[in-house]
Amino acid sequence: MSSRTTPFDDLDRKIVTALMANARTSFAEIGTEIGLSATAVKRRVDKLRETGVITGFTATVRPSALGWRTEAYVEVYCVGAAPPRRLAEVVRNHPEITAAMTVTGGADALLHVRARDVEHFEEVLERIRAEPFIRKTISVMVLSHLIADSPEAGATQPAPDRAANMR
Repeated sequence: MSSRTTPFDDLDRKIVTALMANARTSFAEIGTEIGLSATAVKRRVDKLRETGVITGFTATVRPSALGWRTEAYVEVYCVGAAPPRRLAEVVRNHPEITAAMTVTGGADALLHVRARDVEHFEEVLERIRAEPFIRKTISVMVLSHLIADSPEAGATQPAPDRAANMR
């Protein structure tokens, strides 16, 4: 069943918001917060998982704790029209690429890259550029995160005011 045809009410939204803020929150805690029993919350979470609204649970780790201290966005320009599935194959071969998407505008794709340092980033960039269908790249290094509590910055959970805005 597609998530587009699945009813998604205010209680579901509150459950999803609570899990996005802290995926380890118990069903009992969520139930107390929104006025449902733990069993009712579990049933709703199961339904949200079955319908693809909730796609998984994960831990967010500060990238620098893993040694990834350099971050950049790379615009990729292809020769001709490279199909997205071919770009996806290339992306999977580079563990330093943490996000990738096709985009509108001049570039064909945008890559989010994390590396140990500038030298490591340069190695990754050269590997990307070595792909035969890549015409050029334009890189932008991240200096600092203006929204420190964002997932891109390695935040562990949204700030309280951000979580409230999601409700």
